[in-house]
Amino acid sequence: MIALVGTIISSTLIFVIFRLFEKYKVDTFQAIVFNYFTAFIFGFALYSNEFSSKIWVQLDWVPYTFLVSLLFISLFFLMGKSSQKNGVAITSVAVKMSLAVSMVGMILIYNEALTPLKITGVLLALAGVLLVSINQNRSEHNNSSWKMLLVLFIGSGILDLTLNYTQQHVLNELTPALFSSFGFGIAGIIGSFVIIYQMMFKSIQIKLKNIIAGIILGIPNYFSIFLLLKTYEVIDFTNSSILAIVNVSVVVFSAIFGFVVFRELFTTQKAIGLIASILAILSLYFAS
Repeated sequence: MIALVGTIISSTLIFVIFRLFEKYKVDTFQAIVFNYFTAFIFGFALYSNEFSSKIWVQLDWVPYTFLVSLLFISLFFLMGKSSQKNGVAITSVAVKMSLAVSMVGMILIYNEALTPLKITGVLLALAGVLLVSINQNRSEHNNSSWKMLLVLFIGSGILDLTLNYTQQHVLNELTPALFSSFGFGIAGIIGSFVIIYQMMFKSIQIKLKNIIAGIILGIPNYFSIFLLLKTYEVIDFTNSSILAIVNVSVVVFSAIFGFVVFRELFTTQKAIGLIASILAILSLYFAS
C-alpha cells in the first residue's frame, strides 16, 4: 500500500512542480533535460543488479528506446507548458484520460473484444477532455490551449501503448525498469543537443536554478514509475485496477491543488468534465 500511495503522490507532484516553474521563472526545457539525467541515475542505481550483457545479443529493443525517449521529452515539455498555461487540474485530466487512447490501440492491435462498457469509457474520456479544455471565450490563446491538451491526450496514449507493446513483445533479457532508465538517459541526451544548439545560436545560458529544478522534478518523475512497478508486484490487484486507481487519484488530487492552492478557474463545465473523466477511468477499469 505504501508503494501505491507513493506513486500517486509522485505523479501529482510532477504537475504541481511544473506549475511552480512559472512562479520561480524556471526554464522548463532545461529543467526537463536535467530531470531525465536525474531519473536515469536513480533508475540505473536501483536496478543495476538486473543489468546483463545478454541485452546486447538481441537489439530489437533499441528502436523502441529511441521512440519512447522522443515521446518522453516532447510530451513532458508539453505537459510542463500546459500545466503553466492551462493549469494542473486540466492538464492532469488530459494526460490521465489517455488511458482511453491506449485501450483503443490495444483493442485494434490485440483484437480485444469491444464491449459497451469500453465504448462508454472512451466516449466519457473524450467528453471529459473536451469539457475541461474548451473555453466559451474562443480567443486565439484558448484555441492553442485546447489543441495542446488534445496532443497531450493522444500522445500520452501512444506512449502508454508503446510501453505496453514493448514490454509484452520486445523485451527479453532487458527488464522494463532498465528499459525505462535507458529511455530517460537518451531523452536527456537529445535534450542536451537542443540546449547546445540554443547556446550556440540563440545565446541562451544554462542557469543553476534550472539544474536544481530539474533534479527536484526528476526525483518524483522517476519514483512515479519505480513505485508503480513495485505496486504491480506487491498488491494483489490486476494491473488495470491499479492503473485506474492511480489515474483517478492523480486527477482528483491535481484538481484540488489546481483549484484550491493555485486558484485556477473553476466552472460548471470543468466540474462536469472532471466528473466525466473519473467515470471514464472507472468504466475502463471495470471493462478490463
